[in-house]
Amino acid sequence: MHQCPGMRQWMGQWMRLGLLAVVVGASPAFADDYAPVNQLLRAGQFNEALTKADQYLANNPRDPQMRFLKGLIQQDSGKPTEAIATYTRLIEDYPELPEPYNNVAVLYAGQGQFEKARASLETAIRNSKGYAVAHENLGDVYARLASQSYSQALQLDASNTALAPKLALIRQLVGSSTAARAAVPTDKSRPPAPSASAAR
Repeated sequence: MHQCPGMRQWMGQWMRLGLLAVVVGASPAFADDYAPVNQLLRAGQFNEALTKADQYLANNPRDPQMRFLKGLIQQDSGKPTEAIATYTRLIEDYPELPEPYNNVAVLYAGQGQFEKARASLETAIRNSKGYAVAHENLGDVYARLASQSYSQALQLDASNTALAPKLALIRQLVGSSTAARAAVPTDKSRPPAPSASAAR
């Protein structure tokens, strides 16, 4: 998986960021405003990208595409708390969009907050039942939660011989998922070009 340095490098080993597939109220005139920010983000020029995003948002504060890009900039530049706040505000204004729920879940999982990640992913799936990335990430979160539960059970009852094989199987599953993703270079973190036909 192609990754920029920072938190996403670790998270990308087992969870995937979502694309902002639905652009609320985007118009062709605004499409050119996203490209420079996205290019700076891809180049790892986070301060410049954030400056351009903030300049745009000063005049278009409710634009979901640029707000989503701002969250990615914060995420890539190692500012998970700020990215969570950006995605959370986007969720408050556009609760129907599944992608911000997915990306905030990836951040929660990166902090070991798997229950929060699970809740966010379940909401993403309720909003878009066909959102494959969120389904996959939810499976990964359930695997991590299972691993935690089996580990805790083994600490509490070391004589239970059924626990160690279950824990080993879950760890193998998570490890093979990580290896499979590393072998296929993709970049699922970038939003697509804004759609001129998106509905408000």
